[in-house]
Amino acid sequence: IKQKKRLMGDTNHFCPVSLKENFVLYPGLQEHAAKYKEKIYYFSTSQYKDKFLKNPEEYVAHNEPLQAPPLRVCLLGIHGAGKTTCARELADKLGIFHIQFEEYLQELILPKTKRKVGPSFDEDYEDDNKIPEELEDFSQTMTKTETEKSKQEVELTEEEEAIKANLMDNTELPPKVLDKIVPDWWKKEPFRSTGFILDGFPRSSDEARYLSEEGLCPDVVVYIQVEEDDILNRLFPPLLKKWKDRRHKKKEYKKKLKELKAKKRV
Repeated sequence: IKQKKRLMGDTNHFCPVSLKENFVLYPGLQEHAAKYKEKIYYFSTSQYKDKFLKNPEEYVAHNEPLQAPPLRVCLLGIHGAGKTTCARELADKLGIFHIQFEEYLQELILPKTKRKVGPSFDEDYEDDNKIPEELEDFSQTMTKTETEKSKQEVELTEEEEAIKANLMDNTELPPKVLDKIVPDWWKKEPFRSTGFILDGFPRSSDEARYLSEEGLCPDVVVYIQVEEDDILNRLFPPLLKKWKDRRHKKKEYKKKLKELKAKKRV
């Protein structure tokens, strides 16, 4: 049987209430459909459908078409796939913001930690190369105030501890921490009217579920697939250089320590 073509509403298959209230193109569901002025509208939830039916004129176009939200892209891929390089290039070409998720987390706790944390930033390495207290008087490089600062323990809030654990051990971020970070990119300026490319989020099924439950829909999700050999060739040379630099610093540290011990003996 030939079916008559459905005449869709102003937002096509997207929910008009999500567009009006959250400025998000959220795909509606056929089971939450309603007809208004011979046009069919799909809604993301039954609550939004009821809201529309109470005052439909608020959610439909009048003199001009409804304004669509800006482009929001999620760019995913394993470490070393080239996400950040691609994201910067795309953001520049499209005139939207580039948000590197892990870098953003680092910036949130940087005022207290004073340096980036995580396996790739050698958190314990600086502690290994500290001048022992008994030799501080003989060292010209460390002042008393610097010594006192290094001894002060940094107190982090519960949210900051969760962010640090995520960066250090890849521990899942709780929803209450995500609530303070992620929705702003969809709902607050300047991101709301400009758009963005979100690099490295969501990283797990729970984070993807969080976006879905909060109604934060990206327009495009791109997953970059790369061969392991390509990643090895890309990441190995800088890591090797970093390892050589660490060895050199270690030798310099041991040499300095030896000189300080000799000074103390004299």
